[in-house]
Amino acid sequence: MRRPRPTPARDGLPKTLFWDLLTFEKLMANQVIHLIYWSGLGIIALIAFGIIGSAIGVAFREDVLMGALLAVSVLVGGFLVVTILVLLWRAFCELYVALFRLSDDLHAIRQATEAEVAARPPQAPSGVRATEN
Repeated sequence: MRRPRPTPARDGLPKTLFWDLLTFEKLMANQVIHLIYWSGLGIIALIAFGIIGSAIGVAFREDVLMGALLAVSVLVGGFLVVTILVLLWRAFCELYVALFRLSDDLHAIRQATEAEVAARPPQAPSGVRATEN
């Protein structure tokens, strides 16, 4: 297993941010995933507005009763699709957040294990007996 490189002394925020961008000791994907999540919700909201507009267009284009029935069916079907999209998008982003947190947890476990191994006193090889004087 590869030992992590010792991190240089970092004084201020610019050095820390720059070092985090250059190395992979601290992953920045969690913050990026939040931005991607909100951007995806914005796109889904645009889809919802498009569904509302198409329902209004169908209502105006057709006869009074038939247009209203078609508009309601387009709205209900569209909002079901939008709801499913929101749930799938949330699950997709949560999966990536869970994977990156798992990576952080494994990194912490590796550091704790290495610290524990370093704190143990060295042991004699199993095939060698200590002799008494």
